[in-house]
Amino acid sequence: MAVPVANNRFIRLVNNRFRFSLFLLYKLPSAWLAGVRVVSMDAHSCTTVVPFRWLSQNPFRSTYFACLAMAAEMSSGVLAIAHTQGAGLRVSMLVTGMEALFLKKAKTKTYFTCEAGDDIHRAVALAVNSGEPSTIHIKVTGKQEDGIEIARFQITWSFKKV
Repeated sequence: MAVPVANNRFIRLVNNRFRFSLFLLYKLPSAWLAGVRVVSMDAHSCTTVVPFRWLSQNPFRSTYFACLAMAAEMSSGVLAIAHTQGAGLRVSMLVTGMEALFLKKAKTKTYFTCEAGDDIHRAVALAVNSGEPSTIHIKVTGKQEDGIEIARFQITWSFKKV
């Protein structure tokens, strides 16, 4: 069976600020309202950003943890979508777990980077080629613009050929 490749058409959509903003508004309106955006993406990595503003804040004058989690999940999720769409077959994907460690209050924009595109590619290929579900634990790191680490996430994704 063919090894899946990332869907370059979806990657171009994600990197088009206007078109992906419309995609978010339609598919993930809460992330759109909170201001979660993709900064850059390729087949290997994705960086998202969540601003500190009125719609994303908590009562303690920092970014609400759920908004941070949305941005972290999105950085791995758009990579997963690109690789599942590139599989040539229908592959379902689902977050089955999430762990987070919050290291510092997020009081400015927080950037989340996921560099697990190659690992996601292998997990999707395993699910497609074996016909069995495959699970992967993905690390995502959130940092301020000055590089200070704000949070670490581990997101567990499951892939299954449908």
